[in-house]
Amino acid sequence: MVAIVRALYSNAAGNHTQGGSTITMQAIRLSQKNRRRNIINKTREAFLAIRLEFSRSKKDILALYASNAPFGSNVVGLDAAAWRYFGRGPEQLSWSEMATLAVLPNAPSLIHPGRNRDLLLGKRNRLLDKLAAVGKMPAEDCALAKLEPLPSSPLPLPQLAPHLLQLFKKQHRGFAGSTKLVSTIDGNLQKNINTIINQHHPQLSSNGINNLCALVLDVETGHSLAYVGNIYKPGNRELESDVDIIQAPRSPGSALKPVLYAAMLSDGSLLPNSLVADIPTQISGYTPQNFDLGYDGAIPAHRALARSLNVPAVRLLQQYKYPRFYEVLKQYGIRTLTNPADFYGLSLILGGCEVSMWDLAGLYASMARIVNHQEKNKGIIRPEDIHGPQYSEKMKTRTGSSNRNFPLDATSIYYTFEAMQEVMRPGEEGLWQQFSSAKKIAWKTGTSFGFRDGWSIGVTPTHVVAVWVGNADGEGRAGLVGIETAAPVMFDIFRVLHSVSHGTSLAWFKNPGYNYTYIPVCRQSGFRANIDCPETDTLKMPPLAGKSTQCPYHNMINLDASGIFRVNDGCESPANMQQRPWFILPPAMEFYYRQRNHDYAGLPPFKPGCSELSPGKLIEVIYPQPDTKIYVPLELDGQKGRSVFSATHKNIAAKLFWSIDDQFVGTTEKFHQLAVSPPAGKHMLTLTDEKGNAISRPFEIIDK
Repeated sequence: MVAIVRALYSNAAGNHTQGGSTITMQAIRLSQKNRRRNIINKTREAFLAIRLEFSRSKKDILALYASNAPFGSNVVGLDAAAWRYFGRGPEQLSWSEMATLAVLPNAPSLIHPGRNRDLLLGKRNRLLDKLAAVGKMPAEDCALAKLEPLPSSPLPLPQLAPHLLQLFKKQHRGFAGSTKLVSTIDGNLQKNINTIINQHHPQLSSNGINNLCALVLDVETGHSLAYVGNIYKPGNRELESDVDIIQAPRSPGSALKPVLYAAMLSDGSLLPNSLVADIPTQISGYTPQNFDLGYDGAIPAHRALARSLNVPAVRLLQQYKYPRFYEVLKQYGIRTLTNPADFYGLSLILGGCEVSMWDLAGLYASMARIVNHQEKNKGIIRPEDIHGPQYSEKMKTRTGSSNRNFPLDATSIYYTFEAMQEVMRPGEEGLWQQFSSAKKIAWKTGTSFGFRDGWSIGVTPTHVVAVWVGNADGEGRAGLVGIETAAPVMFDIFRVLHSVSHGTSLAWFKNPGYNYTYIPVCRQSGFRANIDCPETDTLKMPPLAGKSTQCPYHNMINLDASGIFRVNDGCESPANMQQRPWFILPPAMEFYYRQRNHDYAGLPPFKPGCSELSPGKLIEVIYPQPDTKIYVPLELDGQKGRSVFSATHKNIAAKLFWSIDDQFVGTTEKFHQLAVSPPAGKHMLTLTDEKGNAISRPFEIIDK
């Protein structure tokens, strides 16, 4: 009151302008923007201050004032001042440092670390002396505190998660409430992952790969524990550091294959070990190829997923139907599929769409949550378990559809994660499983067409880690492959998560105790066993596995008494025959399967004098596929090149006669490949064996 009376007298006498106010009145003044300083406004502030005193405690009022007070150099608020002048939060400041900040709001435009330092030093020391005099601090501490120097030039504010800050500002633009964000980010983890990103960046940038980002989610809550939207070097314009790639739609490459695998297991149209075809395939002019350009002929579904083979994935999507898969992705939180399903077609499974890391990580976290909660929910999938990530506990969580008929069950997801953790880790030569300290991780990589995007995403019962590597402008680079660029970063992040500060047990997902069935499974083919399967195992399978296809590859054949030759009732008495189940693949699958599985036993030859009545097709054309359009470029010498056609026969010793448009062009034995050079136009290829069995295939040669 003395100061206020003195200010009134001085102003009324016209000597010079003086002020006088309490901390409460100062807090009110800070809330009144652009008001002139006069007696009317001062009286208004006084009444508002009285109201504030009745509605808030002294501690709350002091906190309100400290959060909005000016500290010089355009610094507002105690938190900002502590970081700007000392590079630490206010809870970490010493007596001297806090005393320096305490005296700054008194006259921030006159005294601050960049101006009138001697006056500031004197004010700080007088405050320290007062604290010691009233017994708030020992005299020895006061003396030591007075020896500490004042801060020098202001420090840059920390930029631990600049892209998350920009995302918050964008999503809360025009928001009338508080713009203060209490995020779910773990500060120490964020710092560690920033360090990892910066350690990997120089090696990547040497190959012209400028950008990378990483996201860590807590599975149980969906909270973002670390959010590194891009390499952050704003001084280098070439890096485009301001682009938040976590929110940017990018091609996911093969990162969606596990979702299709889980959907087909849930649907009962696939079992984990079922053999799937891996042969040259053409579907309406679309010809997918594996990354290594080779084929396995037939491969267990879980191995096809672990090796990320493209041809089996496309054939499985053709079986499952891409409109159904499109709806599964949208139901589990992929929001960037803005075009209808027909726009993407079968390329959906190979990255022919755009997916954000934010949505993709949320999808995998929802899948992990379903498995984690299957026991608690007694096998029921609850909509609240399917939701996207969030970076604040106050965010409204985006939940799954209210439709309770969710297409992915816990047992199918569990088997999917089992298949994903079989992948050989980069640099560890597949020996990581031999170490007891090795943490199980279900992980998948992805590489987009043109080597523009490298992905790696990993899942444990507690965390999801997603990493993207590439160029923000979409430029492709040789060597930009997910397993070589993104996977090493992801595993470095998991090592940090498994350290002491973020330690978790070595537990893996629990084998589901609800929604499963036991069925007999053919040990060799992985299909539901038929009566001809010689070896079967009764295995725990997803609930709809009972409607899956029975084994199509085991059939009974008739052998002579020696068991060496096949026979039939036209050349052998039934009394002298022996029946034996035999594993028989179609010719094209057998052709490639035999090359990688040397223990494969093809059908025995027929006994001399017996007619060949073999089950299934005898001849199969591998290339060209039906209605293939072929362009044959010129060779280096200027001559027209030739196309190499391939076929296979059930009888490995069979001879094939090749003709094009009824004109004989050649004969092959054992290895059925023939180089031909037909003229431009439509043609018909016909293959005939020595017994008259034939197959035809239309194709077209184009000029350009």
